[in-house]
Amino acid sequence: MTHGKRLYVLDTNVLMHDPTALFKFEEHDIYLPMQVIEELDNGKKGSSEAARNARQVSRFINELIEEQGADKIATGLTLRPPGGLSLGTDPARGVLRFQTEGFGGGQRLGLSMADNHILAAILALKNSTGQEVVFVSKDINLRIKAAISGIASEDYENDRALDDFNLLFTGATALPEDFWQRTGKALRSWTDKGRTYYEVQMSAADTWYPNQFLYLPGDEQSEFRVAHIQGDKAVLQIVDDYRSQQHSVWGISARNREQNFALNALMDPDIDFVTLLGTAGTGKTLLTLAAGLAQTMDAQRYREIIMTRATVNVGEDIGFLPGTEEEKMTPWMGALTDNLEVLMPSRKSGSWEQQATHDLLASRIKIRAMNFMRGRTFLSRYVILDEAQNLTPKQVKTLVTRAGPGTKIVCLGNVEQIDTPYLTETTSGLTYLVDRFKGWAHSAHVTLRRGERSRLADHASEVL
Repeated sequence: MTHGKRLYVLDTNVLMHDPTALFKFEEHDIYLPMQVIEELDNGKKGSSEAARNARQVSRFINELIEEQGADKIATGLTLRPPGGLSLGTDPARGVLRFQTEGFGGGQRLGLSMADNHILAAILALKNSTGQEVVFVSKDINLRIKAAISGIASEDYENDRALDDFNLLFTGATALPEDFWQRTGKALRSWTDKGRTYYEVQMSAADTWYPNQFLYLPGDEQSEFRVAHIQGDKAVLQIVDDYRSQQHSVWGISARNREQNFALNALMDPDIDFVTLLGTAGTGKTLLTLAAGLAQTMDAQRYREIIMTRATVNVGEDIGFLPGTEEEKMTPWMGALTDNLEVLMPSRKSGSWEQQATHDLLASRIKIRAMNFMRGRTFLSRYVILDEAQNLTPKQVKTLVTRAGPGTKIVCLGNVEQIDTPYLTETTSGLTYLVDRFKGWAHSAHVTLRRGERSRLADHASEVL
């Protein structure tokens, strides 16, 4: 070993997943077998995300060769990220090496499979270098084969938002029972525009974020939102109570504490970005639509509601769908139509009035496919991104950066229902959003825990 400096061999799927992976191994060196270059070439065709990433990796490598000269390939190219590429605080300081010999080795593995070419190159590398060699791949079976061959291997985890999903920010925290006694001396309270505020001293154990919700268990009156934090002092604002029918939102009232917190976040004009996590039946879509309709139709705060979602199948694909963009998206938007039935005015009115109301609501709710979002800007829109757990961090960045002035974006999802084969709870774009936005003064997050759909749905969530 040389001073703990390792040599990472990257698999093709790592580079096609994250093209900037080349520059994310700090002081360690990177080695690319010839088979990886071949697979990048084979995967570059098409307009998919993976094909785009394959082309980007080739451009990065080509830039390094042009900048430093082809004669440096034998000794290794210094890994210098191109200008404008934001990679955090720890830039790459290692070298990029390529397989330049031993293309016919590895007979004991057999060379019928492309993966075996990569393993053969790593075995030859291990025998010729004094560095610790680690194989990085997102392919579980290839990591198993590497372990059988005596090669140390790891998953690529640089894009993980956090190590354990249970550590994810929940957005609502219970206060200790002696909270008022503890803060009594430094407590200051006042009223402004009909709202009550408290300034409290934070203890060393309190890790609060802007717009985090706090509550005293068993006391519905003591529910707060962290208005802002300055040093070791926090200003708490008493939240609005949407549990009563008199203070409902578009006819919908909160059925539990988390739903009340969610409606506070959705109805606050100062909060531009809201994420709601929760299992099936917790009311994510219904609350979001009710708040959207109240602010679009009644308050005229937004011009229209735009709803989109990741079109990932649960089972077999049913093939191409006919019609316009909106008609193609309609089968995916069952959640929208189901919730609109609940939000529609009473059925007692005549069919003509009912149809007119339905048409008016439909004119203010637009269904859009995510495929055509790049390059768009939404002005004064209420954007709902449903099933966000099926998106990668890069896809959610593309969507959230569409927001123009006056736009609010709400991301909904349940990380227990990820249908994309290459995402997990910790690498989902929704988890990434919650973790990265928790410290921003204009975002809020609530994890809804209690199902309110039906006793059947609640029981199924628990036992199935």
